[in-house]
Amino acid sequence: MQVPKIIRDRRSVRAYKKKDIQKDVLSRVLEAARLAPSANNRQPWKFIVVKDSARRKALAKAAKEQQFVAEAPVVIAAIALEPDRIMTCGVSAAAVDLSIATDHMQLSAVEQGLGSCWIGAFYQEDIKQILGVPSQYKVIALLTLGYPADQPGFKNRKPIEEIVSYEKW
Repeated sequence: MQVPKIIRDRRSVRAYKKKDIQKDVLSRVLEAARLAPSANNRQPWKFIVVKDSARRKALAKAAKEQQFVAEAPVVIAAIALEPDRIMTCGVSAAAVDLSIATDHMQLSAVEQGLGSCWIGAFYQEDIKQILGVPSQYKVIALLTLGYPADQPGFKNRKPIEEIVSYEKW
């Protein structure tokens, strides 16, 4: 697949087939995160892969009762190991670094025939407890992964003229 097609085909999937993800397929998705760029190439992250049904159910509850989180065969938690680091521009390095890595996983998932959904609606302390994340770290995102049970339609996007300007505002 070519990158523009992968980007166009990526959707937030909230319904998954009851089908396991093969180890080599999951490895390719995780490799995409490993190869992602990060500020100063620090790679200040850890990814927790959750396959256990009971743990996924607990994550779904901590993700504001979003049931599809429990139904996805895999949930990946993206953890910031330097959650307080702020870049010179005043933006959280953790949020940027893990957003890039998580997006790399989502695009790789499309190439592998998988669907995914980025979850930001969750209770931090509950997720940390479920996954045994030490208190000094921060969960930035959860990512559900699995084979889509349906094909969500394309969502309308704003025209390029509305979101892009040249040289100044």
